Amino acid sequence: MPPPLDAPVNDLLSPGGAVSRRLDGFEARPQQVRMANAVEEALADRRRLIVEAGTGVGKSFAYLLPAIRRIVEHRERVVVCTHTIALQEQLVERDIPLLQSMVGDFSAVLVKGRNNYVSLRRLRQASVKEERLFAHEESRHALQVIEDWAMTTRDGSRTSLPSRPPGEVWDAVQSDSDNCMGRKCPTYEKCFYQTARRRMENADLLICNHAIFFSDLALRAADTGFLPPYHHVIIDEAHTVEDVASEHFGVRISEGQVEHLLRVLFNDRGHRGALASLLVEPGSEGLVDKAVESVQRCRSAAAGFFDDLWRWQSANASRNGRIASPGVVADSLGPELARLSSLLMMIRERAARDPDRFELNGYAVRTGDLARAIDMLVAQKAEGFVWWIEVSHRPGGGRRGGRGRVSFCAAPIDVAPILREQLFGQKVSVILTSATLATKENDFSHVAGRLGCDDATTLQLGSPFDFPRQATLHVEAELPEPSDPGYVDAVAPRILAHIAETDGGAFVLFTSFQMLEAVVSRLRAPLEERGHPLLVHGEDVERTVMIERFRADERSVLFGTASFWQGVDVRGRALRNVIIVRLPFEVPDRPLIQARHEMIESRGGSAFRDDSLPKAIIRFKQGFGRLIRSATDQGRVVVMDPRFVRKSYGRLFRAAIPEGVPIILHRADGSTERPEV
Repeated sequence: MPPPLDAPVNDLLSPGGAVSRRLDGFEARPQQVRMANAVEEALADRRRLIVEAGTGVGKSFAYLLPAIRRIVEHRERVVVCTHTIALQEQLVERDIPLLQSMVGDFSAVLVKGRNNYVSLRRLRQASVKEERLFAHEESRHALQVIEDWAMTTRDGSRTSLPSRPPGEVWDAVQSDSDNCMGRKCPTYEKCFYQTARRRMENADLLICNHAIFFSDLALRAADTGFLPPYHHVIIDEAHTVEDVASEHFGVRISEGQVEHLLRVLFNDRGHRGALASLLVEPGSEGLVDKAVESVQRCRSAAAGFFDDLWRWQSANASRNGRIASPGVVADSLGPELARLSSLLMMIRERAARDPDRFELNGYAVRTGDLARAIDMLVAQKAEGFVWWIEVSHRPGGGRRGGRGRVSFCAAPIDVAPILREQLFGQKVSVILTSATLATKENDFSHVAGRLGCDDATTLQLGSPFDFPRQATLHVEAELPEPSDPGYVDAVAPRILAHIAETDGGAFVLFTSFQMLEAVVSRLRAPLEERGHPLLVHGEDVERTVMIERFRADERSVLFGTASFWQGVDVRGRALRNVIIVRLPFEVPDRPLIQARHEMIESRGGSAFRDDSLPKAIIRFKQGFGRLIRSATDQGRVVVMDPRFVRKSYGRLFRAAIPEGVPIILHRADGSTERPEV
């Protein structure tokens, strides 16, 4: 009997087909078949394809089956990249094993960044030197935990560690290309990273996240990419691509990043660190002393440099941190880091042991890279970039003098030319898919233009779910607008009322921490009095833990910002109420957004029409999409922002909801009405 993949995609995904025989609860969906056929044609012709596939279409099978056909029949390699860990886990742990059981003749691997793997050689070296490396008992205990784990772990990946180690400890034991000994390494045959790399280079199907893919793409521009050659790339959750690409083609230097590297090299507390644990050739001790002195000078220079950046932002009339011209502060740090890098290279040649030579090489490269990045930032050595300062004031971000932690950042204003050259202009097929890519019916012009794939074929597929039966949209039509000083006082009791109507089971979604905190301060006491478990984004609980706790009690109420608008899958009664406090327009004075808007206006466009509004509609669709995740889910979406019905552009948001969903308008006097829409 021939393998099932020999059958047409239509047959594989049909009732009684190969997939339905293997997958309990499988439902045939015409949207899934249409997507699979479109993907198959695009892969065969090496074309670009953009597909919006509504919730429940089953898009992972719709792109995996055609991808596997290319692998099995043509021996071509496919990369699939996702934005969220949850989707990666679904692909690797459920979808791909099922398809392998059907076909069998292909290999798939999950690709992780090198620094996710422990280096057995560096771990052994750190264990020998732990008293000279780490000043705190907590760090030495964490090292012991890693040692015990390394004896039993199968993949050596940090994600399987029982607890998250301090940064200085993982820094000392992680795999690092700049201090890798290659085949000279005594643990080369057992090396977790090298094993993973060999699997990656021999695999047919590579699964990775957006960060890894776009990091590789940025490195390929300099001919140093790490992914093996591939023929096709499928980018799921593609609505995030512009922001991820901007980040990875940009530069960011943080105060904490510099301090961490200097502390790893030499820690004043107890005189520990990499330099304190070195053995050098006789007569070379003076060089080590000079390097320690250089670390101290760098530390002092870093404090002054980031203080200068903070003072510049504080004194500048433009409080968003954007830097319009080069040289607003003196580069007091870059030259010191460059000198330290040179000293580390000199000591490397005089190290008494090979492992120390490789360690010093790694630290010298990192220090030199920081020096060059700071020079690039201060002097603004890139065309088409925007430059800015960020100061973190989130909990734990404060430091001396009460100021926050400072980062110096740059990013390309327009990623389209970069992606057009580095991705869409290459001889590979590119599939972009998500549940939210079009801004209105069959209109993909925004995403295509922003990403530089103007020649892509497009396909919009609705959800197979019965939204008119499963969901209701409630709109608070007569609240003040969110910019009104009285908005928070007006909106808080209405949020409480909607939570009461569903007895919890609610996501309350915000666009800023400031408004979230203001509303929570008004609602915490009444919600706790009514016995609702309260989960608040930013209150020292990780996102995944918040979601697990939310699922565990169906009366829970979760207050969240940007990351909870997307990539969260809560099925069943646990989530029956999604409250959108404000339409998700980006903050227009963020430096990157501001620069993009200036670019659009300079080209004769409208920043609001061509950028702010389309992005807000896509984010709104993401937020709405949190509610109905299966054919049996039911609930309400509540829009607290009256602009949804008052403003002329509100019709575009209303057009973005699934057709036929009932809309209920809430009036100030407590009455409701169901308009004909």
